[in-house]
Amino acid sequence: MKFPYGISDFKKINTKGYFYCDRTDKIPVLEQSDSQLFIRPRRFGKSLVLSMLENYYDVARADEFDQIFGHLAIGKNPTRLRNSYFILRWDFSCVDTTGNVRDLKKSLFNHLNARIEDFIMYYTHKGYELPPVKINHEDALYSMESLLTSVKTTPYPIYLLIDEYDNFANTIMMGVHRDKTRYDALVHDEGILRTLFKAIKSSTSASSFDRVFITGVSPVVLSDITSGYNIAENIYFHHRLNDLCGFRQEEVRGVIEKIVDACNQDNQADQGDQANQGDQANQGGQANQGGQAKGTARIEEALELMKTYYNGYRFAFGSGDYIYNPTLCLYFFKQFQEMCAYPREMLDDNLATDESKLEYIAQIPMGRELIVDLAQKADALVVPKISKCFGIKEMLDERSKNNTFLVSFLYFFGVLTLAGENEEGEILMKVPNLVMQALYVERVQRMLLPEPADRDDGYFAAKQVYQKGNIEPLCEFVEKRFFTVFKNRDYRWANELTLKTAFLTLLYNDIMFIMDSEPEIRRRFADLTMIIRPDKRHFKLFDVLIEFKFLSLKSLNLTGDGVRQLSEKEIFDMPQVKEALKEGQEQVVAYGESLQEKYDNLRLQKFVVASLGFERVCFRRIS
Repeated sequence: MKFPYGISDFKKINTKGYFYCDRTDKIPVLEQSDSQLFIRPRRFGKSLVLSMLENYYDVARADEFDQIFGHLAIGKNPTRLRNSYFILRWDFSCVDTTGNVRDLKKSLFNHLNARIEDFIMYYTHKGYELPPVKINHEDALYSMESLLTSVKTTPYPIYLLIDEYDNFANTIMMGVHRDKTRYDALVHDEGILRTLFKAIKSSTSASSFDRVFITGVSPVVLSDITSGYNIAENIYFHHRLNDLCGFRQEEVRGVIEKIVDACNQDNQADQGDQANQGDQANQGGQANQGGQAKGTARIEEALELMKTYYNGYRFAFGSGDYIYNPTLCLYFFKQFQEMCAYPREMLDDNLATDESKLEYIAQIPMGRELIVDLAQKADALVVPKISKCFGIKEMLDERSKNNTFLVSFLYFFGVLTLAGENEEGEILMKVPNLVMQALYVERVQRMLLPEPADRDDGYFAAKQVYQKGNIEPLCEFVEKRFFTVFKNRDYRWANELTLKTAFLTLLYNDIMFIMDSEPEIRRRFADLTMIIRPDKRHFKLFDVLIEFKFLSLKSLNLTGDGVRQLSEKEIFDMPQVKEALKEGQEQVVAYGESLQEKYDNLRLQKFVVASLGFERVCFRRIS
């Protein structure tokens, strides 16, 4: 199979034999309004959707319709608007974000003028006669008006496609060189981005741009330009478009089945080459039976792994099942097919969601608390609604008394997703999968341990747990290094979840382990499990199960100084500590038995960890 990893050219994918999940049946739904805004996270296939629309509506590609679309759903039942437009496409991710406001304007104008020149050259080459278009390199809006005037003399209207409309503005606001002043200069008053969208709105109203389709990662920029462009229908909550970008479960399974089957055939061929001539038929039959059984198990194993890391996205209510991140799935498929083995790292660094979004949230009032909360809680976050329209001003407003804006922001960027509704009709949001959870954990670790040397020491202490089965160095590190941070900053968060957060951020390793915070085991919840990935079980590692207990200083009737002066024996002799460790032991024994039933060949190390405030940590290893 040929996987279009990093390819967003619809024509190339569908004429060169690449794998493609047919979404052309969505085109009639998209035709229902003339101007649309479609929001999805980074690396979620938005550019491929625009390429699909470009190839479908381009009047110059009418002769290629059967070749490109004939085998797809829309090819069997096309709409009347197929191949009836000139296509003008902009990609704002090409705009250079460095420099001052004047430099930004110049870069934007250069891109618009280049696309207009490409438009003229393309359609002239295709045999369409256009009156001369005047290109003004100092004023791309003039160039655009000149193009529209020229096109009005033809029978074909323009379909304007804008990809990543908010990319360069978001980069300015949330990138490495974030600058609110430059951002405001773009979107407010007579800022160039606002002026551009006002011109598009005017041209749309005058039918110069007959249709407009815009993609981006959030509505923030469009909200900030307010009346500059308020005519787009926001289609990102449309339940029939939930999987316009993304793969469904059955599609992922179908690909895995083909890859596993091909790997089994290669393996059988190798066995056949090695077999003696006389025994070849008998061995081949046995290999086939064994291969089928192993193949079924491998399919389920691979599917479960992909589900854990890549699934979990739902963008609209009433949309059915969760969907998979398509780019990461293609990364997995390509690696799996080439090696008949899973990728070492389930997340390609080049495709990771930009952690700067979480960093940005952490600097907003209430943002830091929200990120820590999401890192340490397994249950869903409850909000009254998802804001469809909010700008930077609202997000930075210190007077805001709820986190609706922050949660909505994280939803649009794909680091939170819809989990349903509770009995009171409120919206439940969750971290979609292990890839996203890793971002939260890393962000929390950097917030609480900003010094690289501290993070390195914590990492080496954590390794002793899953490499040697020794949790003592990690408990000592948490007591002497991590708790100092909590005491200085966040003592009000002192509870069992805080203790778990400290250990989770240090132990987190999604390369070797399937990490789970509070997994449900027989309708009860274990605090932290680390199950070795099925393809990593040949390494000398331990599976880990930890139960945490937090004893407040108030419940112990002790002060911080008093606890610090206790010997280890005196701590273990305390009735409250004995009771907590006993309760924890009963829990890990029960959870451990359930895990042994669920997984094969576990090398399980079980621990109970108890914390006395933010002062002392004691533990018990359960055999």
